[in-house]
Amino acid sequence: MACAVSILGKSCTGSVINNHKNCYREYAITARVVAPKKTNLPELSIKGVPHNDLSVREIVQRQLLTRDDHFVLRKPEFHPEFLDEAYDRCRDICAEYAKTFYLGTRLMTEERQKAIWAIYDELVDGPNAIHMSDAVLDRWEERLHDLFHGRPFDMLDAALTHTVQKFPLDIKPFRDMIEGMRMDIKKSRYENFQELYLYCYYVAGTVGLMSVPVMGIAPESSSDAPNIYNSALSLGIGNQLTNILRDVGEE
Repeated sequence: MACAVSILGKSCTGSVINNHKNCYREYAITARVVAPKKTNLPELSIKGVPHNDLSVREIVQRQLLTRDDHFVLRKPEFHPEFLDEAYDRCRDICAEYAKTFYLGTRLMTEERQKAIWAIYDELVDGPNAIHMSDAVLDRWEERLHDLFHGRPFDMLDAALTHTVQKFPLDIKPFRDMIEGMRMDIKKSRYENFQELYLYCYYVAGTVGLMSVPVMGIAPESSSDAPNIYNSALSLGIGNQLTNILRDVGEE
């Protein structure tokens, strides 16, 4: 499946991250997010899942805003040295828990590396997996709301707050990811493929939605934004399904 992006001069095939939650491919790009070529956004497609229920179209519309137009209630000022340390910690977590994926991020521009590290730190299940509970996820969601509104709880949250200020990221994919974690602690079997597909959207398709504003859409792209978001969703969901099949073989 091809994605319409501009690759940096050094050729690469990307890097895949494989763990129980996230599975997606990242590329080094030089493009910035631009407005779609068509003014009317068609409904994106998720197999067997009503898209209106997931509000994916609305997510895409909000994330197509430019950085200057992206609405942030409060923009705190961070000392450069504080931010450097925050991103360094996010980098270290990514390098420890997602070694192959981390190598892929090294092919990105510095600005995008930092953003992806901050996003990964928010999603990583490595250091937190053994502590998952409804109470923990409730608190996680509260902190997510605060950091998106310019009130980070700690240094790692500050890195994502800064990333949200730089890129038009929408909060809903992050909330949906937390919903996927709730499914993990409540349910281990799915009755049909539609249920499984929905789970894959929550824990992996959302990562595709988060990544597009950071990775960007090439101005010269022959595909419009909805098609590119569809590709990002399909890539995340497909990789998660592959990850599940791999685990079935191991278990």
